[in-house]
Amino acid sequence: MARTKEFDPDQALQAAMELFWQRGYEATSMSDLVQHLGIGRASIYATFGGKRELYLKAYERYLEQGIDFEGLLSGQGPVLPAVRELVRRFADEAAHDSAHRGCLVVNTAVELAPHDEELARRVGSNWDFIENTLAAALTRAREQGELDGAQDPRSLARFLLTVLQGLRLMGKGSNDAARLRDTAAQALRVLDLTGSPAG
Repeated sequence: MARTKEFDPDQALQAAMELFWQRGYEATSMSDLVQHLGIGRASIYATFGGKRELYLKAYERYLEQGIDFEGLLSGQGPVLPAVRELVRRFADEAAHDSAHRGCLVVNTAVELAPHDEELARRVGSNWDFIENTLAAALTRAREQGELDGAQDPRSLARFLLTVLQGLRLMGKGSNDAARLRDTAAQALRVLDLTGSPAG
């Protein structure tokens, strides 16, 4: 008969995600994980695999708990108010990131993606998803007359993706609210400039 686990794997994964998010991959040792999760090294290996496998699972957990881009941007009615709210939300969260954790996706892109093909692919997949979701929303905005018909939703989506990820990165290094606020304001200004002449 199999021995019942003496810990909650879901809680342990959440704790591992928090630790990796705060410290990064390289700065987190297996000893750190043992201490932070409160379980034995053998239990970690048996449940999650090695440190890299645990990081991959923690990365996916982070994505599951992140912003619901589709839910935010696919509602009925005007699109641009939701896009503006998204930009403001990123700036606000970055300004209040007192622990300087940033975004685990951005952190992974900087620390691991340059030399880890699988994680580079996962980061790229996440950014593709955000870009595609934004592009679909902005296409709908153009069809509804919120954007000038000459605007390219794909290019605008790529611009916004870069702004959003940049806000996350800046929040990790500094909580300069004025810098973050001004960046968000300029992005919103671009949205205003691309609006329909009639609107």
